[in-house]
Amino acid sequence: MRPRFGGAIGRTYDDSTPWWPELPSAPAGAPNVIVVLLDDVGYAQFGCYGSDIATPCFDRLAAAGRRYANFHTTALCSPTRACLLTGRNHHSNGMARIVELAAGFPGYNATIPKENGFLSEILVRNGYATFAVGKWHLTPATEMTVGSPRDKWPLGRGFERFYGFMAGETDQYVPDLVFDNHPVEPPRTPEEGYHLTEDLADKAMRFVKDLRAVAPKKPFFLWFTPGACHAPHQAPAEFITPYRGRFDHGWDAWREEVFARQVASGLLPPGTELSARPSWVPPWDSLSSDERRLYARMMEVYAGFLTHTDAQVARLLDFVAQQGELDDTLVLIMSDNGASAEGGPKGSFNEQYFFNFVPESLEENLRRIDDLGTPRANNHYPWGWAWAGNTPLKRFKRDTHEGGVADPLIVHWPKRLGTTGGTRNQYVHAIDVMPTILELIGIDPPATINGYEQTPIEGTSFAATLDSADAPSAHVTQYYEMFGSRALYHDGWKAVVFHPAPFIAYDGTDVSKPFDDDAWELYHVARDFSEVHDLAASEPERLQRMKELWWQEAVKYQVLPLNNQPGRFVDTRHRRRHYELHAGVGPLPEAIAPNLRGRQFHIAAELDVPPSGDVAGAIVAHGGHSGGYVLYLQGRRLHYVYNFVGTEITVASASVELPAGRVVVRAAFTPTATRPGSGGDVALFYGDVPVGEATIPRTTPLTYGSHGFTVGFQPGGPIAPALGGRAEITPGVLARVVIEVEGRGGPGRAARERVDLATQ
Repeated sequence: MRPRFGGAIGRTYDDSTPWWPELPSAPAGAPNVIVVLLDDVGYAQFGCYGSDIATPCFDRLAAAGRRYANFHTTALCSPTRACLLTGRNHHSNGMARIVELAAGFPGYNATIPKENGFLSEILVRNGYATFAVGKWHLTPATEMTVGSPRDKWPLGRGFERFYGFMAGETDQYVPDLVFDNHPVEPPRTPEEGYHLTEDLADKAMRFVKDLRAVAPKKPFFLWFTPGACHAPHQAPAEFITPYRGRFDHGWDAWREEVFARQVASGLLPPGTELSARPSWVPPWDSLSSDERRLYARMMEVYAGFLTHTDAQVARLLDFVAQQGELDDTLVLIMSDNGASAEGGPKGSFNEQYFFNFVPESLEENLRRIDDLGTPRANNHYPWGWAWAGNTPLKRFKRDTHEGGVADPLIVHWPKRLGTTGGTRNQYVHAIDVMPTILELIGIDPPATINGYEQTPIEGTSFAATLDSADAPSAHVTQYYEMFGSRALYHDGWKAVVFHPAPFIAYDGTDVSKPFDDDAWELYHVARDFSEVHDLAASEPERLQRMKELWWQEAVKYQVLPLNNQPGRFVDTRHRRRHYELHAGVGPLPEAIAPNLRGRQFHIAAELDVPPSGDVAGAIVAHGGHSGGYVLYLQGRRLHYVYNFVGTEITVASASVELPAGRVVVRAAFTPTATRPGSGGDVALFYGDVPVGEATIPRTTPLTYGSHGFTVGFQPGGPIAPALGGRAEITPGVLARVVIEVEGRGGPGRAARERVDLATQ
């Protein structure tokens, strides 16, 4: 509402009194706030949490601030991010899963209600500048495109500036970037030394510089969320090389060393035991020498990636210190879930192998071992290292045991907390972060935001624990649910059950098992943090009470209907078989891109070919160097290249040059079988005249990766070896593209889940 004018208006300036409304201002003494949210970093992977991975910046912040030993998340990416920004539970936010697995129920639709206001929406109305830099992953997958509404993008939820990527993962060297509300290209190439995390730190500093040029004293809120250390694990060689040989002794021995350091540092409660190795993680000594060499190198790359990330956060905080503002900046460092087991038992040089059911080749992985971590790889480590990365806990990301939901949290604010440091063991959950920040600043949650009456904040401030290691835990009860696995924390006790879902049944458990047949476990986690001693048999009454309380919480927070089928009831409103597109479109995410996988299709492009000179560039493309396809022009000829998971390249090229003038070029694909991935024949035409053909032995059944579908350029690097860079088509040549798709929409639901669950 426009404020009422507070001056006086006469007939001229001489008999009038001017008036300006007061600008929003933060409470007196309000600090800057920087939240650094890492991705897929396990409980034990910071140096200050027991690791020997170099994280000097994080360690320094922990030593001078507060190290929380009992911080918890939801076990997954989008859900935790929604909790942190709203102070409400993930199902209350409609964010039960990642956005790609939205389903048509209130707790699962990936649409955060406007009634659940973001921290950014509150702070920007209280005199703060608000910046989001890095991974977002809170917009429904069908609304991430340039043509989508923007109300669920960062600038639609209270952030004034945004630079980063919208989806769950991206290539660190050739990322899909958005600046504010529009896509942009990376400022440099990998050959010129580009890396995403460095770019994100640069942009965060730029945003602060821009602010200080016009508002020297205005506090800012920076939501800094790099893609690290989510796969692909990619980092400059100078950060990886120092780790050569560091992990040769394997995950069993490394885990014991980490546990010893955790105990010695006082991180773990007295009496904490190291949980046992699960049956699905092989003993390191049982592996062949080649496997040990490969898996150790994969861990070296991950370690270099984490150290590189620590260095970029250090650059950012050093910049804030140079401005004289770090002492009065509240900094929180955390991860969104436990370490990721999505590399499978053997890890991968190219994640697309796992996603597309292509068996890993030890020989191929060893041949390309020196490419790990570079722009030529799309790698992830084996789940043995994820298990070790969550020391001393059980299981991994996506599970409701502690290995999935317990994470590092560091709080640093010298002006308020001093620099003496300290460890805190109070139970804290992600939904507690927002109310804690508001209390520390001195802001009460508003009753309405933009006319939407706000729901109650469900988290509880842990501000009192910053000052007192003996303050009681304010958060007494917390439910968990992820893909059908459940848990309930209540006053130092935890009931938990692992329910298998597709591709999460590590031990081969039947995914169709009824929920009523699940065997719940019970742990006194106040004394048994690592869930070693199951008390279900000796405390049946307590367990029954906690199971009943879980159901009560499930009703209260929109957890029902309980299910372990994340790919069921997905949003199909945007699916179609006919597309008419123009140059410059994209990238379109797979949720709404033309789905050509395993289907007969026909691509027609209307061209206006000049009489002389080269005509070149991508007509349509989907994917990147690790897999995809591209229809393109080069040397005044039409070409189609199919890249099967970065290892098999099939090329169809026209035998004659394009005629000058208006011409329709076409590519038609006929699969050899209805089974996804079975291959087929592609034919090229100028008008109705056949000019080229090829047989594609195998086609990609599930996904081309994080890079989307584009028209007039390629989105993620060289799909075709002969087509480098962005490969924009010659201006004025491409008028329109028409795509017709026939047949079923590719693989079934269970297979689709395999992809979506791995891009969190």
